[in-house]
Amino acid sequence: MTLPTDSDTIAAPATPPGSGGVAVVRLSGNAAEKIAIRVAGEITPPRQASLRNFRDAEGCRIDQGLLIYFPGPASFTGEDVVEFHCHGGPIVVDLLLQTLLQAGARFAQPGEFSRRAFLNGRMDLTQAEAVADLIEAGSVQAARAAVRSMRGEFSKQVHTLAEDLLELRVFVEASLDFPDEEIDFLADESVTRRCEALCAGVDELAATAKQGALLRDGMSVVLAGPPNAGKSSLLNRLTGQETAIVTHLPGTTRDVLRERISIDGMPLHVVDTAGLRGDADLVEAEGIRRARREIETADRVLLVVDASAALADTEGADAMADLPDKAACTIIRNKIDLTGEEPGLVQREDGVAVLAVSALTGSGLAALRAHLSSIVGYEPHAGASLSARTRHIDALRQAGMRLQEARSRLAGGHSPEIVAEELRLAHQSLGEITGEISSEDLLGRIFSSFCIGK
Repeated sequence: MTLPTDSDTIAAPATPPGSGGVAVVRLSGNAAEKIAIRVAGEITPPRQASLRNFRDAEGCRIDQGLLIYFPGPASFTGEDVVEFHCHGGPIVVDLLLQTLLQAGARFAQPGEFSRRAFLNGRMDLTQAEAVADLIEAGSVQAARAAVRSMRGEFSKQVHTLAEDLLELRVFVEASLDFPDEEIDFLADESVTRRCEALCAGVDELAATAKQGALLRDGMSVVLAGPPNAGKSSLLNRLTGQETAIVTHLPGTTRDVLRERISIDGMPLHVVDTAGLRGDADLVEAEGIRRARREIETADRVLLVVDASAALADTEGADAMADLPDKAACTIIRNKIDLTGEEPGLVQREDGVAVLAVSALTGSGLAALRAHLSSIVGYEPHAGASLSARTRHIDALRQAGMRLQEARSRLAGGHSPEIVAEELRLAHQSLGEITGEISSEDLLGRIFSSFCIGK
């Protein structure tokens, strides 16, 4: 999706839909002041809230509320911005918005306010994305990480690496201007040391970004296995509430149940599925089909078996045989309160993790949470995290690969042209993170995922 880049004045609610005490409608663009005067009678002094009557095109009063004027470029978007604070009834908001549109504004597309802030130099791309991440934060840790990125801490680290890389590029490319000189500029050990330092810096930032991405996106876990193994009981224990119906009858769960919980700030998307068995009726068979679909896309499958059942190991082996990726599976031996097994994690010789728990008593649940965190490399006490996305990690990975290749070329005595090209590509990857190097398609994809009014 490509957003417009023209100078239209845009309007949209900045608060979520629904009833509330107060709603905010935002206006941004060259005609914002003129439109505000038509609706509110007069403009307010900059950055001062003033009580105004908001009227439609016929002069009928819509509401009475606060008006705040932010002249550009010292505003969120860098343009003239006017905020209308009205009562939060859906009808009031809609009447006010329609009046603004009739007065010359157009309805903003998703993320268009933030996109204009980016295009007008009010923030870079990582800061704009952090605004959306703060709004969507599902934990205190994720919110704090988003605030740090929004303040520019992530961008600052990227810029520092980019500046060091630029200096190295200048040195290497300068050697191309003196091909007939007897001095081999690239034989200088300082060039290799600088390249190695950049590799280490990119790797360190990539590790920090990975933690930030986990805070934002988390991981998806599917509870699978034979009927009556205790999948729904385990879901209820993890969520701390009776999310799923639990009975002694097999096949109780016939559809997919989804819950979101948090492990030390990392979102965990848990999916409970129908028990896997062959002799199912029509409705249960559909539930099993949906269960298999969820298993195919999960980050981790928790294969739950009844440790007290005589066929527990056989049922576990049969269920594992149908999994698309056995390496992404952990066997959960549930109901150890009936067997007397000690809770904890055991690594089998074939590399499959087996965890003994009791969904009834909660025994072994702490080990399960720690196991899930370790699978994705989440470190809750790793220090100050930064809000990051998959595209940031991919860009840092590309930059690291190019720098490693440049270092290999230096060690192999290759021509400066090849080394210079690898460094240029690494520099380009870093520029894609902050938006200094970006395509219209990339911007369209990023900002179209934002909410309306942001």
